Amino acid sequence: MGARRAAALVALVAYMGALVSVGVVLFRDLSGLVIAWTVGIVGAIAAWCVITRRGVMRLVASVVTVAAMVATVWVLLRDEAALGLVATAVLVVVATTFATYALGAHKKALAEAPNPGVPVAPPVHPVLLINPKSGGGKAEKLNLADEATRRGIEPVIVHSGDKIQDLAREAVARGADALGAAGGDGTQSLVAEVAMEHGLPFVCIPAGTRNHFALDLGVDRDDAVGALDGFIGGVERRVDLARINDRLFVNNVSLGVYAKIVQSDEYRDDKLGTVARMLPLLLGPDCEPFDLEFDSPSGDTHDSADLILVSNNVYNLQRIAGFGTRAQMDGGELGIVVVEVGNATDLAELVALQTTGGVSRYRGWRQWTASSFEVRSAARIEAGVDGEGLRFDSPLRFTILPGALRVRLAPQHPGYSPAAVKPTIGRSTLVRLARLAFTGSVP
Repeated sequence: MGARRAAALVALVAYMGALVSVGVVLFRDLSGLVIAWTVGIVGAIAAWCVITRRGVMRLVASVVTVAAMVATVWVLLRDEAALGLVATAVLVVVATTFATYALGAHKKALAEAPNPGVPVAPPVHPVLLINPKSGGGKAEKLNLADEATRRGIEPVIVHSGDKIQDLAREAVARGADALGAAGGDGTQSLVAEVAMEHGLPFVCIPAGTRNHFALDLGVDRDDAVGALDGFIGGVERRVDLARINDRLFVNNVSLGVYAKIVQSDEYRDDKLGTVARMLPLLLGPDCEPFDLEFDSPSGDTHDSADLILVSNNVYNLQRIAGFGTRAQMDGGELGIVVVEVGNATDLAELVALQTTGGVSRYRGWRQWTASSFEVRSAARIEAGVDGEGLRFDSPLRFTILPGALRVRLAPQHPGYSPAAVKPTIGRSTLVRLARLAFTGSVP
């Protein structure tokens, strides 16, 4: 506790120092900062044109973007404001780092804390379905089939052309009393659905590329082999699943820009290049808006959005990229985010808030929770379901399935997602730090 109190005190001093530094810069060089900010806004608008325009317009916008960046740096250096801004940035980083340590949970404490599940007896006939193509062949590199066999787990390799759910149901017919999946999130959702149907425990083995489901369950993604211990000596708890029409998903469904991009056959092999080529076709000023009609919590009907994200439980979203993590998987609610970008000014605001980690304050951002949600369209709707490009007939009906899945985790794995243990640095941070620093009480 002494170390946390000291960290809280350091964080408070650093925050106060950052405020003083900002005051000094404003007092000494307000005009330089205004000019730098104005030029920066021009650069952001030009960058938007680089993304959304083609031909000569893109070339001109690229030149303006670079020129604006150079001009911003030159103004700050000329007016000697850069040193004050750097000092402010350093103090904010120091303050946030120490505040996170003071108010957050730590690996050592989590390792000593009990896994948030109930110890259970091992199954008699556990079966692990292995997708050898996931994660660039991660399962084969780790010899997961041999490791499973060594632990008394029957491995089933999913070959090209096999339907993984058929294999899972065949395993149940043979007497499997626990199912696991070694692969990416698409593989996880398919096997989890069969486990849910039969009321069987499910073990997530992170053998994909990103393994977002494993991350939020609290599985150590760097220990796929150790995750097999969820079968033989695991702890169990229930988590939620969600549906889009008749399709189960474990993470999220994206509609709009991202959904359109993941439909491309080129996306899997060249993600960044595909995004760069397709964005001008999707977000330019002359583009047709996405036909995505939905109702907001107030009852108002909206006929379009650039991005809709519907998730199994609520994501902690400080930035759009990566979509963050979920603090819990048993909240019994869908998380719904809608983002609209109307013009270059909107984009500049979104980019600025994305950079500072405050994207939820963007004026075109709406976020709420619900147990169900519907999206309508005059045509079939493209969707990215757990990262897989699919098409659905309208309407899309989203529902949450509370406590639908029995999940077993290895006892040595944390069982907590990053969002569950990372404190939110916000308006109440200074009050909480002061309480900890001067009274020793943990907020």
